Formats: sequence, structure tokens, C-alpha cells
Amino acid sequence: MIKYTVKQYLESDYGNWNSFIGQAKNATFLFHRDFMDYHKERFQDNSLVILNGDTWVAVLPANSVGNVVHSHQGLTYGGLVYTEKTILASVIAIFKSVLAFLNENKIEKLILKTTPSIYHKKPAEELLYALFLADAKLIRRDTLSVIDLKKEFSFSKIRKRGIQKGIKLGLEIKEETDFESFWTEILIPNLANRHNAKPVHSLEEIVRLKKDFPTNIRQFNVCYQGKIVAGTTVFETETVVHCQYISKFEKDENLGSLDFLYDYLIHKVFVEKRFFDFGVSNEAQGKKLNEGLSYWKESFGASTIVHDFYEVDTINYSKLENILV
Repeated sequence: MIKYTVKQYLESDYGNWNSFIGQAKNATFLFHRDFMDYHKERFQDNSLVILNGDTWVAVLPANSVGNVVHSHQGLTYGGLVYTEKTILASVIAIFKSVLAFLNENKIEKLILKTTPSIYHKKPAEELLYALFLADAKLIRRDTLSVIDLKKEFSFSKIRKRGIQKGIKLGLEIKEETDFESFWTEILIPNLANRHNAKPVHSLEEIVRLKKDFPTNIRQFNVCYQGKIVAGTTVFETETVVHCQYISKFEKDENLGSLDFLYDYLIHKVFVEKRFFDFGVSNEAQGKKLNEGLSYWKESFGASTIVHDFYEVDTINYSKLENILV
């Protein structure tokens, strides 16, 4: 079995890291250092690079909290990132090397979030098997509502009525490069009033990310009589369109604005994409399901895939020895 070397990511690795992400089979633009580092002051970065000699074979976007290393907590998903040439036995050996390295450096646990399969450019669930071998514990499971745009699906009657209402009222959809009206007039007030919460990204942060990733981050607003009434911010990867933010002006309940918007996005703008991901409907670390929100997403024809989170003791690297026959 190849002996891999593990080292911590350094700022001098910036170019090599991004180059590797660009050729990995299970990476998206979220793993680019410009995305990871936009809020770097909030996290103690502990990303790892795994090498065979001088050749990069995998990376682990991560941060540390005390004696625990996490899949980077500023990212929606994560885990080991590797190329399509990396076979299952190699992933097991790479993961063993990561656990051993962390254990040697007094890290007791690794909290690892996976990347849902819809985001893989090619099948890439080797890490799930390695986690099983290492006796990793499933500690959280979120549910994503996803439409497979290459398969047959249909909107519910209530969604179709909303679309017709939007048409009748003459709603307009505009793709914008300016996020201010959606953030300040729709998103921030709604999150504050309904959930006593704020967007994960400030207006300044989303503007910066849009500048860095202009083709991946897109904003669509719905207007009624010239005034914004709803909108969505989407993150577009090679295989998936993900709804990062969805919100409407709460007093305009009967405009059909979101039905009208998502019909347009699903059937026109992103019709050639493979998956349309409405995101999670969970709370309390996956232990609670927002039934109304889940039903709303399913009424567009979405169904469920899961997003798993694991905890593994780093001393369990020894469990990955002598498993090949």
C-alpha cells in the first residue's frame, strides 16, 4: 500500500489547491480558496493536502476547534476531494493517512460532512466506505429536496394555479447583478421577522463572491408593477442548480410570485442542468423536519436525497489496516 504524506495547507499552496479542485471529480466552486477564504477570519483553517511524493492526490477543506477538526464549517458540504483516477483502495489509504496525521497532532476527532452525490461529476462515494471501515458514527442527516431534470416530473395543481396567477398579474422576472434590493427589501426583513435570523452571507459578502464567481452565483428577482416582490439566489455548479436563498414579500401572499419564478427557472433557464436542488428543510441538526417547507418543495416535483455528517475518532486509523484481501 502506498504511503501518503499529509500536510497542512499553506497560503503558498493557493495556486496548486485551486488547480487540483478544478480537476477533481467531487469538487465544486465552493472548494476554491477564494470562496473558502471570504470569511476566513471566522475560522481557524486546518485544511489538509495529501501527497504521493510531490504529487497532490487529495485535499480536505477543514477548520479546527480545539482538539477537533471539522469539514470546513463555512461550507455547505465537504469531505475528501480527489480525482477520477483515484481508486477505492487508494481512498481508504488516503483516509487512513489523514486520521493518522490528525492523531499524531493531538486531534481526537474528525467531524466530516459529505458532499451529496448530485454534486459529483462522476460517482465518488469511496469515502463513505472508508468511513464505514473506520467505525465512523452518523451524527446528522439532512434531507435535500431535488428535481432530476432529466426524468419526468410534474408540478402540483396549486403550483400551476400560482403560475397562472403570476401570468395574469403580469409579473416580470429579471436576472440582476445587483443584490441590494433583494437583500434589503426582501431577504433580511423576512428572516428577521419570521426566524429572528440573518442571511449566512452579508450583502457585502455576496457581492464579493459574485465578483469572484460571476457565472456560478446568480440572482433572479420577481417584480410586480415595477417593484420587487420576490427573488432567489442560486449557486450553479456543473451538475446542480442550488437555491441558496428563497424569499418573497410576505404581504403579497397571493401573487404567485415564487411559483411563477421557479417555473421559469426550471423549465427555461436551467432546463439543460441535471439537478435542481431546493436545499434542506431540516432543523435541530436534522432531527426536525419543517413539514410545510418540505411539502412546498415537493409540490414542484422534488423528491428526497440525504446529506450525511459523520464523527470519527482519529485513533481509528488502525481499523483501516489489513482490510485488503
